[in-house]
Amino acid sequence: MQEYIHFFQAHPILCMAWIGLFVAVVVMTFKSATSKIKQVNPQELTTLVNRENAKVIDVRSKDDFRKGHIVDALHAPMSDIKNNQIPTLEKLKSTPIIIVCNAGITSSQAAQLLVAQGFENVHNLKGGMGDWKSANLPVSKSKR
Repeated sequence: MQEYIHFFQAHPILCMAWIGLFVAVVVMTFKSATSKIKQVNPQELTTLVNRENAKVIDVRSKDDFRKGHIVDALHAPMSDIKNNQIPTLEKLKSTPIIIVCNAGITSSQAAQLLVAQGFENVHNLKGGMGDWKSANLPVSKSKR
């Protein structure tokens, strides 16, 4: 026990950093376990679409959406979700929804906004379109 006390006294910044990291891991684990937003991988997305008729919502820019998106995905830019200007999604409040972006970060924010707006069954694609494309899954391109 004396060695630990001596180490803590000799390296207070290092010890505080380790304690901070430990607390961050515990908080993130707790938040993800209690979150209303479920993280899904590309295979789980496919299963949700095929078995539960889930709708895929792409929150990327119009140009990125045109370059390639998941088949039958709806385009709803992040700005429209922030401003609650998504009348086409209102009828999907109880339908499973999967939010997609480039890397899974923007879609996570969009998913939180949708849950706050009353959507019940919201999922986020981990890794976004990057993981979808790296899994060699089909991509559709818009002509307009």
